[in-house]
Amino acid sequence: MTRTTPGRDAFPGSPAQFGAILLAGGRASRVGGARKPLFDVGGQTLLARAVAAVSDAGAQPIVVASPALDPSLDVAWVVEDPPFGGPVAGIVAALGRIELWVPEPEWTFVLACDLPRVDAAVARLSSDILLVPSDTDGVCLADASSRPQWLTGAYRTAALRRAAGALPDAGRDASVRALLDDLAIAAIAAPDDLTADVDTWEDLDRARAAAGDSPLEDS
Repeated sequence: MTRTTPGRDAFPGSPAQFGAILLAGGRASRVGGARKPLFDVGGQTLLARAVAAVSDAGAQPIVVASPALDPSLDVAWVVEDPPFGGPVAGIVAALGRIELWVPEPEWTFVLACDLPRVDAAVARLSSDILLVPSDTDGVCLADASSRPQWLTGAYRTAALRRAAGALPDAGRDASVRALLDDLAIAAIAAPDDLTADVDTWEDLDRARAAAGDSPLEDS
């Protein structure tokens, strides 16, 4: 069972190549439980940057797995029940919203909302999708050590839904690897800054410095 809050509630029938799931509901224990998606980098919150990036790619619907953090954003909000079930539970809950969109988007971006360069990451995913074989279920970016960054990816919506449906307990406490393990996913080498996330206060300082922000800006 999922709980939703208003935003894009009446999904009109409109063809779209992309939908988007943005994961913004974690505990953020390494920053003392602060709302990482609301950290300001370059004059915009990380969440707003993610919404803008997928909007520019034409994604619809855009579903944020989180309590409503910013009512000004034109998105749907969904929270897994019970909350804090992990990113996979958030993905499963968000897929329940995406299935209300007819016709269903062919691809769904799945993105963590702590990526300062999410605009460049989405642009890279959008272009690389055009190059993958037809039997590929998804693409994700890989970091400098060639480790796949599953939450910086785009996946065939139907394949993602099938994988989610095979998990017990609506994906609660499941690993992202368990969700995606049986899918054919291409990991694309990308520059470090496209996959770098904000996981600590030091990461936030680096992201703000790269964006030209004042180091004295409040967190």
